[in-house]
Amino acid sequence: MQDSSREAIWREALTGSQMLLVAFGALVLMPLITGLDPSVALFTAGIGTLIFHLVTGRQIPIFLASSFAFIAPIMASTAAYGIPATMGGLMAAGLVYILLSGLVKLKGTGFIDRLLPPVVIAPVIMVIGLSLAPVGVNMAMGRTGDGAEQLIPYGVAITISMISLAVTILVAVLGQGIFRLIPILFGVLAGFVVALFFGVVDFSTVGQAAWISMPAFTAPELHWGAILFLVPVAIAPAIEHVGDVLAIGNITRKNYLKKPGLHRTLLGDGLATSAAASLGGPPNTTYSEVTGAVMLTRNFNPNVMLWAAVTAIVLAFVGKFGAVLLAIPGPVMGGILCLLFGSIAVVGLNVLVRHQVDLSEARNLVILAVTLVFGIGGMSFGSGTLGLEGIALCSLVAILLNLLLPGGGEWRSANAE
Repeated sequence: MQDSSREAIWREALTGSQMLLVAFGALVLMPLITGLDPSVALFTAGIGTLIFHLVTGRQIPIFLASSFAFIAPIMASTAAYGIPATMGGLMAAGLVYILLSGLVKLKGTGFIDRLLPPVVIAPVIMVIGLSLAPVGVNMAMGRTGDGAEQLIPYGVAITISMISLAVTILVAVLGQGIFRLIPILFGVLAGFVVALFFGVVDFSTVGQAAWISMPAFTAPELHWGAILFLVPVAIAPAIEHVGDVLAIGNITRKNYLKKPGLHRTLLGDGLATSAAASLGGPPNTTYSEVTGAVMLTRNFNPNVMLWAAVTAIVLAFVGKFGAVLLAIPGPVMGGILCLLFGSIAVVGLNVLVRHQVDLSEARNLVILAVTLVFGIGGMSFGSGTLGLEGIALCSLVAILLNLLLPGGGEWRSANAE
């Protein structure tokens, strides 16, 4: 009996490591793009996942890690206010989830449908992807994310990035089983090998790094400018969270919106995001890649995600592993980002199609058009601590237009099942 129990534990640990492998590419890609420490991101993903499962009573097979919705806002905020102030803003963004959790507890989930229908959600998601497109393209061409400086010669960079992109696409389209769920990892490995061939990988930091070391945690600072800038951004990943909870429920044939309840899952996500920011890590979100792995393996045991979280925490303290991640050249990531950022925009487009939003209706057209142009065009209202721009601005504009313009109830009939 004891041997079979040990075997079951080892099987759970191995499956948990596999789940982390599925999430790994996107998990470390986000901090590498934004200038955060990937080792801290690994640690906070693990801690955040443990917090989520503590709050939800270990009922949902979900893994939390770095949210792509915050990439552009984090880059803009760190440039304007610095990393500590940005972490303070992200802690406050986590409180938005907690506030939504309280509202869901008091009023049920219906108010979310009224406040954030598909015509609001879709353009905000599209802006997240399309506003990041220049960053991916600049990195693919060997420049810094803002295009200000050429870090690697164009010819070398474009070769590396296009091979990374091609491998990622091939694995995503032609891969079978678990391999189809980790195209980013294959793309990074292929690009890294090509970068080694061209001699553009700097291993000096890897040699200097200790085998075991403490991640570079960063304490947050209170800065109202960063808080006001980042808090509205939480709307988009909160909606993504609801979609992921519904998706995993469809796979496991359980209604997680009722038990443990959407209020608990939002609370877990919010606490995880605030905890991550308190240590200098990126905000957390539920990972759809891991949901896909759950569907493929048919392993619905939430304990598996606890093992994935523990594995991430352990890896965070392997100094040489973190140094290797930091040594990945920009073009390797840039090629993959050309696909990822476009995919985010397509997710928004799919929301419109799936819910049959009628774009011939003036109200819907106005919301979509103004939100897209404000978000992608870089519109800003105000300046300094009271300024609003980017994803934060377009999220609020979409919500206000939806509330102020007449009509808007028709989509529910198309959404009803």
